[in-house]
Amino acid sequence: MGVDSPAPVVGVDSPAPVVGVDTPVTVVGIDAGGAPSHPAAADALAGARLAVGAARHLAAVALPAGCATVTLGPLAPALARVAAAVAAGTPAVVLASGDPGLFGIVRRLHADGLPLRVLPAVSSVAAAFARAGLPWDGAAVVSAHGRDLRPALNAARALPAVAVLTAPGAGAAEIGAGLVGWPRRLVVAERLGTPAERIVETTPQAAAGTAWADPHVLLSLADPAPADPPVPPGPADPLPADPADQPGPAAGPGVGAAASGARADNQPAAAPAGGWALPEDAYAHRDSMITKAEVRALAVARLRPRLGRLVWDVGAGSGSVGIECALLGAAVIAVERDPDAVGLVRRNAAAHRVDVRVVAGPAPAALAGLPDPDAVFVGGGGLAALAAVAARRPARVVAALAALDRVAPALDLLRGHGYRVEGVQLSAARLADLPGGSVRLAATNPVFVLTADHPPSPGERR
Repeated sequence: MGVDSPAPVVGVDSPAPVVGVDTPVTVVGIDAGGAPSHPAAADALAGARLAVGAARHLAAVALPAGCATVTLGPLAPALARVAAAVAAGTPAVVLASGDPGLFGIVRRLHADGLPLRVLPAVSSVAAAFARAGLPWDGAAVVSAHGRDLRPALNAARALPAVAVLTAPGAGAAEIGAGLVGWPRRLVVAERLGTPAERIVETTPQAAAGTAWADPHVLLSLADPAPADPPVPPGPADPLPADPADQPGPAAGPGVGAAASGARADNQPAAAPAGGWALPEDAYAHRDSMITKAEVRALAVARLRPRLGRLVWDVGAGSGSVGIECALLGAAVIAVERDPDAVGLVRRNAAAHRVDVRVVAGPAPAALAGLPDPDAVFVGGGGLAALAAVAARRPARVVAALAALDRVAPALDLLRGHGYRVEGVQLSAARLADLPGGSVRLAATNPVFVLTADHPPSPGERR
């Protein structure tokens, strides 16, 4: 084998390294009960001459006499010892919790170019769902451990089933506080596999006021839909374009009930199978009061929705912009003052099977107390709403204006709040049939789209 050839994968049941490949580091997963569960782990430990892991993991395994140990604290010195062992041909094991390939040390070891053999145990996420009696093939798994909490929180706001790996200061209390206003059930799995294990179902409000034991895993589950009889879809209530978008069976109450709405293709935050920038008749709306598909395509592109981000749709109307952001994985809050339009937003969100939080009331008053957004679409509410949005300093603001005389004041307002602003006027002409088989161009109303970016302050998240 040439020196530039990729190392072959070592079989998990093979106790010996492959000839011609550096002696691999064996990463051994420790299960929730505190023991290595893979059958090949005993041989790997018996042959180890260096063992690296947390103190509790080192104490839980039997190591041969003379095996050097490194208790994990700062990661860099431990990784240097492992690299040196590989270079010397010394068998080394790294102990880690659960499945070390799931938000674990395998990523860092692989990034350092070390040859690896991984013997996983059941992950804490799999154990938490199992304790709750829930399937999790349609769940998203995110981490708040050692990283910004907001992307994990926004994933829980956006998707019906999310597991969050937590950390002190970024756990069930903090996530519960951030989920107030979203219909969620929380399952908190504390100290899995220990005598102090506890599984608690709670609400976001109750979780926010509770002191939770570490370590714990949080499951965020959308409340089951009400048991009202279904409303037959009308012309503006589309069915999914692909069978993969059909929801799963309705969930019943209790911890053992899975969140409804999990996609059958097991891609909870993938691009929607039916696409986006959908035609206007894909939404219920009144008197053509809807952001046209051509404008919506640009607006959604400028908002950059994705899993982990929170988007406001201010002056939501039919909710089409916010719904398409939700289809792309973002958490969405739609703000609308017209009671009839509020009903349309909810109806459209249900038809497209996305979870959009709807806030009824006029902007800017209705914006007070809402969690800070990453991006905002302003489709209504005038300059007062735009000013209130700019004062919250989201990274990006997209505004659609139909009136020319509002463009200059909007530019001045956004620039006065420190935004860099660019704009475009969109004019579309659609093909329309004429008698006799001819076609003509039917113009849509021109719209001005402003895109404003706020430079981040030092240390500010973007």
